[in-house]
Amino acid sequence: MVARITPQDIQSEDAKEKFLASLPSYLFGTVGGNSACVELKSDNGTEFVLDCGSGLRAMCKNGTPPADKHYNILMSHFHWDHIQGIPFFDASFNPTTKIDFYSTFPAAERILAEQSRCPYFPKSGSWDSVKKQFTFHLLQEGVPFEISGVKINTHKMKHPGNSFSYSFEENGKKFIYATDVELQEIDFSKDRKSNYFFENADVVILDSQYTVEEAIQKENWGHSAFCYAIDFANTWHIKKLYLFHHEPTYDDKKIFSILQSARMYASYTAHTDVQVFLAIEGQEIEI
Repeated sequence: MVARITPQDIQSEDAKEKFLASLPSYLFGTVGGNSACVELKSDNGTEFVLDCGSGLRAMCKNGTPPADKHYNILMSHFHWDHIQGIPFFDASFNPTTKIDFYSTFPAAERILAEQSRCPYFPKSGSWDSVKKQFTFHLLQEGVPFEISGVKINTHKMKHPGNSFSYSFEENGKKFIYATDVELQEIDFSKDRKSNYFFENADVVILDSQYTVEEAIQKENWGHSAFCYAIDFANTWHIKKLYLFHHEPTYDDKKIFSILQSARMYASYTAHTDVQVFLAIEGQEIEI
């Protein structure tokens, strides 16, 4: 930042303000490096946790726990970057905590037990020391259910080993979490009834990891290009799109340049009114 300053930039308070306003966003903070974990709170205070990447630890350390010590965890899938926070989930070591754990994978409990067994963890930090706090629920794709008045549904997307998106509806608002998604032509089809899962969503957090060139080079890796995500949002009349699951090799400058490109694409090429944002660690969104 200092290297950008010229003598004219510090001649007056007005000049200083203009200088600061001209700086790129990536100089003011970082996108964050933890893997996927999104906290969702309903109007009545019900706590939802979407995936359990390393961000789960940060959420516990820096966030406000639910008053009733009750967590509802919903898993998109069980690749390592989406479960690595579970052994470091502080709340799970409190015997008064209640954790309802939802997924479409029958082997969910076995997977968690294998993850933190000895010798990889001490006995005091192993699955046996926390499993009493967990209750497992097996979901069926496309079969809606409710938790504390929030209507929830699931939708399978293309990703190695499968990944499931979740929609949440409350008080006329619709939020969708759709990470680890490789968008396919069929996902844009109005003839496939299940695709209407995404229609008219107020906010969608959507996998947008790659540029188009990378998406072509990494076909079948299970992630999407940001411009595909915008076309998808346009197709299903999504109001706000948050680019998510950033490429780990990108620095902040690259990620913010993708945001700029995405907004230009939305405005000048896709001709859509969708609002495009970056998913940033610690960010709060009110729907």
